[in-house]
Amino acid sequence: MKRVIGIATGAAVLAAGLGWAEGATAETERAAAKQGGAAAVQWGPCEKSGDQEVSAKAECATVEVPLDYAHPTGRKLRLAINRIKAAKPRGSGHLGVLLVNPGGPGASGRELATYVAEHLPAQVAARYDVIGFDPRGVGGSRPALTCVDPVRYYKPPRLDNVPRDRNDEAGLLARARQYAEGCAARWRWLLPHMTTENSARDMDAIRHALREPRINYLGYSYGTYLGAVYATMFPGRVRRMVLDSVVDPEGVWYDNNLAQDHAFERRHRDFMAWIAEHDAVYRLGRTAERTTAAWYAMRERLRTHPAKGVVGPSELDDMFTVAGYSDAAWPKLARAFSAYSRHGEPGRLVRAFKRFVRNGTAEAENGYAVYLGVECRDAAWPRDWAVWRADSHRVSASARFLTWANAWYNAPCAFWPVRGGTPMKVGSAKLPPIMLVQSRRDAATPYAGAVRMRRLFPTSRLLTVGGGNHGVVLNGNACADRRLTFYLLGGALPPERGKGATCARPPEPVPSGRGEEAASSGRAARIGLPFHL
Repeated sequence: MKRVIGIATGAAVLAAGLGWAEGATAETERAAAKQGGAAAVQWGPCEKSGDQEVSAKAECATVEVPLDYAHPTGRKLRLAINRIKAAKPRGSGHLGVLLVNPGGPGASGRELATYVAEHLPAQVAARYDVIGFDPRGVGGSRPALTCVDPVRYYKPPRLDNVPRDRNDEAGLLARARQYAEGCAARWRWLLPHMTTENSARDMDAIRHALREPRINYLGYSYGTYLGAVYATMFPGRVRRMVLDSVVDPEGVWYDNNLAQDHAFERRHRDFMAWIAEHDAVYRLGRTAERTTAAWYAMRERLRTHPAKGVVGPSELDDMFTVAGYSDAAWPKLARAFSAYSRHGEPGRLVRAFKRFVRNGTAEAENGYAVYLGVECRDAAWPRDWAVWRADSHRVSASARFLTWANAWYNAPCAFWPVRGGTPMKVGSAKLPPIMLVQSRRDAATPYAGAVRMRRLFPTSRLLTVGGGNHGVVLNGNACADRRLTFYLLGGALPPERGKGATCARPPEPVPSGRGEEAASSGRAARIGLPFHL
């Protein structure tokens, strides 16, 4: 998976350059505005962007922020934001703004804002203005990063993620280098400033432009790390904060990817075991060992005979990685697996690939460019490919499913034109109570990371949820949503232990029948996880 950190300019630059450090006075805020602080937001109607739906209730605007916070009056970036207003007016039970971030890095927060506003319990939605924002480089913000022609670069079938020899490896390395060079050619001036710390500063610029003394925040996946960085830099600006599917703040980013490989292996085995439990439907074997063997046999066959010339082994990896994020995808993927393995029918595989994987679109390429832009810059990555090779061979011996795919997804960082910085040491005891939410068998953000985040923020409480779905609240778990409601309305956290400290896993997916396709419509995509994050 990926996360982000920042360059080590830290809050001191903000204090010196913008005057927005913790405890800033009204006088220093006015001085900050003169020095480059964001002007007040001017809301207007939203325009349709790409395939994104525009909510009739949403208003849109842009916020101007410095490219480089060390030089706040220099070159500027424009961030696209939107707002779905609370039903209650200010001064009548209104609880302020709720900024939301879906993760990635590289996903649009404006789409998530619409989703959150629609799915919050009515009594909560009535009291918060939900604010979405596209982080620097993303979506409707300007400039928006893109490094390659998405149609040509992602044209399926791609090279097999698992190299069989050094020639295969050389081809995959050349592809990774090509991507890094494409980003360097287009964005060398911007890449040094694509950090999580700068995104946190951008969040505070949005807060300032909204004329809010403090923000409330809901972040998923990488958005939990962004929230943790913001809370560390600006503890006095936080009112309430919910971090769902928590990034390990101590593994940013290379080590987190290696840990993720093991977690995805476990989750893939969960899926194979579920298929075996429903052998009467899928007929792929009555044990996880047999269904796993069938899956790798399918993968090998696709290496030499891609399904309809589209789905090869790397496309299969992409598709089944989605199953690690959400078990809602399991029935459709299992049907495609069964149809191909038992009857040689490739149509379902191709349809599932087109449904779950967004490679080849401008939106997906933008997301990937920002993902790499942030993660490659945030922290140091090995520049010697021999380190990656040795680690991938070692980890794949026990975690075969994702290791090589994950390595190649991040491999451009080995050639990135800007070297990675030093991750911020997150944590603060100066915060109000904050809420962490984590599935026990989450593959993208393993549970141990949430426990570490809990220790670094002493005012936090961790709500543990059964199962392995990534992105818990507002996604069908009534227990978790009740805890979210109590917290957002009154600040009540889950108890430290005992009743109320955990929520049961949601019901397992139904192996066949009506409604499964609607159920599997990719909450993973909604929280910015179209790839192997």
